[in-house]
Amino acid sequence: MDEIMTAELTGSIGISGLMSMVVSLLCVAISWWALQNLKLDLIIRYPKSPQGRLLHLLLAIVLGHFVAGFLLDYLGYSTQIRHMLY
Repeated sequence: MDEIMTAELTGSIGISGLMSMVVSLLCVAISWWALQNLKLDLIIRYPKSPQGRLLHLLLAIVLGHFVAGFLLDYLGYSTQIRHMLY
């Protein structure tokens, strides 16, 4: 009985981790796409330089991380509401 529960828990944790990774990568990709429209030449001297591109990438990662955190928190809260009804 304990082995079955351990296997189910391990599988659930694995799926949760995989889902978190996929959501995070998708949010970073969407952030990168959205930041393509940002005029970085007003802020950065040479936006096409390696430093400018790195800053663009870092901005996309930070923005994607915050959006993914929001979405994953929202998903977690919505699953907790299900337990409140019983």
